[in-house]
Amino acid sequence: MSAAGPVRILVVDDHSLFRRGVMALLGLDPDFQVVGDAGDAGEAQRRARELQPDLILLDNHMPGVNGVDALPALREAAPAARVIMLTVSEDEQDLAAALRNGACGYLLKTAEGEVLAAAIRRAMRGESVVAEEMTGKLVAAFRGAQAGAGAGEPAAVPASPLDPLSPREREILRGIARGESNKEIGRTLGIAETTVKIHVQHVLRKLDVASRVQAAVIATEHGLG
Repeated sequence: MSAAGPVRILVVDDHSLFRRGVMALLGLDPDFQVVGDAGDAGEAQRRARELQPDLILLDNHMPGVNGVDALPALREAAPAARVIMLTVSEDEQDLAAALRNGACGYLLKTAEGEVLAAAIRRAMRGESVVAEEMTGKLVAAFRGAQAGAGAGEPAAVPASPLDPLSPREREILRGIARGESNKEIGRTLGIAETTVKIHVQHVLRKLDVASRVQAAVIATEHGLG
């Protein structure tokens, strides 16, 4: 996939048949190399620390610690790895929690093989990889969180994380929240793709996030989606 070689992937799922199927599917693509697998969160953390994969495919509903709750420990074990949730859960709260905890994407197990492959490639380019079926639920989850926060006694309003962004960077962030690629954002704003890439780096740094998905979550939370 790059000069550094194929994407090194760790597959984490407690259902061995499904796990083996995903591993076999990915093994057919020369751009991917499955370097390991795990059946629970504890084993996943050990394998992630040992293997330092480029990307982790992570189930949510597993015995013991579920995938969403395991995310912080996994990201600590393999800081450079991107994590995509691959789950049957269509629950909007699971989706929101996964993105808050550092996942760079959320796919359903019903996804076709080519969709999964494309999502991995997009994730490795730093793009958003939320399943189309879940996009509306993502917005609903954060609207619900905002409504809940508005109940009860008024609380002090913290400074918006968007405050440090320039007007151009806000436009870039709005495009990220819509799931647009750098090329699509550049076309919309009439600027070069390389310029968009630089702006995206500035946006991620100012928001103190590691992925476009996390930036999109913040944009949605603050009405910029």
